[in-house]
Amino acid sequence: MEGGYMKFLKKFESTMWLTIKLLLYVLLMIAFMVLMSGENPTLVRLSRTMGITISTFCVVGLLFLSVYGKYDVGRRKSKPIIYSLIMTTLFTDIVTYIQLMIMNTITTVRAFELSSIGPLIFSYMVQIVIIILFVYGGNALFFMLHDPERCAIITSSQASLDCIVKAIEKYKKQYRIVYIADYRDQNALTKMPEIDTMFVYDIPVNRRSELLRHCYEKKLNVYFNPEIEDIIEVNTEYYLLDDVSVLNKNVKAWSMEQRIAKKLLDMGMAIILFIITSPIWLISAVSIKMYDGGRVFFKQKRATIHGWVFEVYKFRTMKENVENKSVTSDDDRITPPGKILRKTRMDELPQLINILKGHMSFVGPRPEMLENVIAYEEELPEFKYRLRVKAGLTGYAQIAGKYNTSPKDKLIMDMMYIEQFSIVKDIQLMFKTFIVLLKSDSTEAFTKADEKKKYIFHPVEEEE
Repeated sequence: MEGGYMKFLKKFESTMWLTIKLLLYVLLMIAFMVLMSGENPTLVRLSRTMGITISTFCVVGLLFLSVYGKYDVGRRKSKPIIYSLIMTTLFTDIVTYIQLMIMNTITTVRAFELSSIGPLIFSYMVQIVIIILFVYGGNALFFMLHDPERCAIITSSQASLDCIVKAIEKYKKQYRIVYIADYRDQNALTKMPEIDTMFVYDIPVNRRSELLRHCYEKKLNVYFNPEIEDIIEVNTEYYLLDDVSVLNKNVKAWSMEQRIAKKLLDMGMAIILFIITSPIWLISAVSIKMYDGGRVFFKQKRATIHGWVFEVYKFRTMKENVENKSVTSDDDRITPPGKILRKTRMDELPQLINILKGHMSFVGPRPEMLENVIAYEEELPEFKYRLRVKAGLTGYAQIAGKYNTSPKDKLIMDMMYIEQFSIVKDIQLMFKTFIVLLKSDSTEAFTKADEKKKYIFHPVEEEE
């Protein structure tokens, strides 16, 4: 009986998930409408206010879902989905609430005021509970219907294997590693057991192409790490040269209009954020001074556009007169106030001064220490490409990455930003920055020692 029920669910799975998604979004809207109706009764009666409020909630909600991510259970872990939906709901509620207050002002011919704050907060709390129930319940249902995908890893070294395994192991319910091979092994595909997914990581492009063709032929899911050439290709435009198909990539600097718009956005956002966060500045400064009486700010030379060197400002999170090097886990140089500042990323706030001075942009590649830039470029010459634009307070690498993200992964994320730049994209990334405050692993530091290796890479001598 249970087997038949599971088969029935799988048969209509796409319809089931669509229904669950719609139910979630509708319940979030109903929670807002009903709980706000105590002081705004027209929200639950057929009226112009009801129609406009529902329309606003739906349109704004869809916009923020495109920024933070949808209810994609099975694809992501529960907490990231919850964080995404919580932020989407927060901004949707705020915009809809402001629209409702404006409607009240128009219909009652009175001065604009922000009322019903209590019901707004209560409705948001109820929405958070709904989100948590749907996300954990949805992921439980998904993994009840689906076993972990059987995965093969094709890579080039123990270090590369450790890197991709560390990422895969965070999704144990989605993936199960059953096979590992060196890309130089010509018999790797024939020895491979039955799999659902292949991870192709850190191997030469020509061999990668062969493996991608194999996956396409066998209808296997495939994940592979992008190279610089892939970033260029992703951002190309299909073009017909007479009757010949080609991909065109215009490699050029941002236009004057784009640079002016970005500068205005930088200045405006820096001033607004400085005013909003001024209490945090005061509390941080007092906490740092009270702990050891030392300097409040920390200055360090960093590299920005075209390799120009400037001094970045941060709240001091370490003891004074200590060795300047990358942070490790359980680093004893970090002060108690510094731990909180680093955990919440509030130590970065003084970089608003750098933005106002024109040293940095609000969105852009993270400004690296000069020592790191030199070391990274020796290992990865392409790292210099990220210096084509101003360094930024936030960006792809700052949002999705961590302190210990590899230089190559930082480069790929920064290159994606540079090649896909638009003012709309900058605004999206600014909103996404809020979610970093909820992520516990965004400030993950470099580890002092390697963990015991669960999977061992067996290299194969390449045939001549």
